[in-house]
Amino acid sequence: MSSWWSVVLPLSLALSAAPAAAQTPAEAAIEAPGPQGALAGTRIAPAPGKPVVLMLPGSGPTDRDGNNRLGVHSDSTKLLAQALAARGIGSVRVDKRGLFGSKAAIADPNAVTIGDYATDAHRWIDAIRAKTGARCVWVLGHSEGGLIALKAAQAPEGICGLVLLAAAGRPMGVLLREQLAASGLPPAMLAQADAGFTRLEHGERVDPATVPPVLMSLFNPAVQGFLIDQMALDPAKLARAYRGPVLIVSGARDIQVAAADAEALHHARPDATLLVVPGMTHVLKATDSEARAANLATYRDPALPLAPGLAEGIAAFLLAHSAR
Repeated sequence: MSSWWSVVLPLSLALSAAPAAAQTPAEAAIEAPGPQGALAGTRIAPAPGKPVVLMLPGSGPTDRDGNNRLGVHSDSTKLLAQALAARGIGSVRVDKRGLFGSKAAIADPNAVTIGDYATDAHRWIDAIRAKTGARCVWVLGHSEGGLIALKAAQAPEGICGLVLLAAAGRPMGVLLREQLAASGLPPAMLAQADAGFTRLEHGERVDPATVPPVLMSLFNPAVQGFLIDQMALDPAKLARAYRGPVLIVSGARDIQVAAADAEALHHARPDATLLVVPGMTHVLKATDSEARAANLATYRDPALPLAPGLAEGIAAFLLAHSAR
């Protein structure tokens, strides 16, 4: 374990971020202009003088609350927005173009790039600044949203800083190979997947006729263009190029994004703050068990609270840097 793999948040800051009595924050609809129609989101207003955060969701058909039809129903992003609101921090959590409330923004939700999502992030930043009068907006990206946040930050106007939450620090091809290796697939099938990933990394499409049915979700022709674009990006290089404040948040029981990813991001930005949340899974909930089944159970339990220390650590970072 490397020397930088530690929590770098003073106790005094964490204590200063303690919330007042819990209450359900008021939410309101908010829109930003999309390429063909409106982008939709949910806004929680910040307390006077407090920061506001744009929250970018993870991969696939994930909605603004952190749920998707592929078996994830955790309300992770919604719960985080509410927890930050209890500390005076405002937020806007959003649906991606072509999906859910943002369905009208584009006809084909698969016809996108990370750059397109980054453009939408800037549209949201402009809309939030206009609505709140904020000088700048913090951008929090969960999972794939972290890559989008890094891409958006290459044009840093209007961005206060970044919160990279369970975000990849290595190229997507590396992560996909690791995840498949841990899946228990037979070696021959892993070799087929590896060959397919190599083609995508070289900007070449994979013939679906050569793909076993169990791997088709990875090599669906409809999403291969997006994967080609995504695999060409190195999150660590993007992090190194951005000079604003960065918080890297990693879950100690995340089975999708490894500790090596937070290490890669922090190696690229050694001045960033690193927060490792004990027991936290990829959906921001905690488990005491090392069993995969117990980990995956957190993906399907919206009543399970956020992992202890997550909201406190993010709030402490945002409030400390916003006060400067």
